Amino acid sequence: MATTTRYFAEQVLRKRPYLTLAMCEAVLAAPVRTSRQADGRIRHWGPVTLQSDEKARILRVVTLEDGTTIHNAFFDRSFRAEAS
Repeated sequence: MATTTRYFAEQVLRKRPYLTLAMCEAVLAAPVRTSRQADGRIRHWGPVTLQSDEKARILRVVTLEDGTTIHNAFFDRSFRAEAS
């Protein structure tokens, strides 16, 4: 099980009840893209499917510098597969 920041546990999961820790862990296990931010945090993008959806969406999971501590997660509507 992944570790999370207090912000993720108390704010992100509360504000986005459709997200689960398991979804975030799945993205971290097999991201389609990763990118380091200027502040050192790492963005990971990966497809997930909600039970209410027929089609997968791209979930962006932001981790701390260690690459495993989850800090934020949200659906990234602007993700484009061809960008790198």
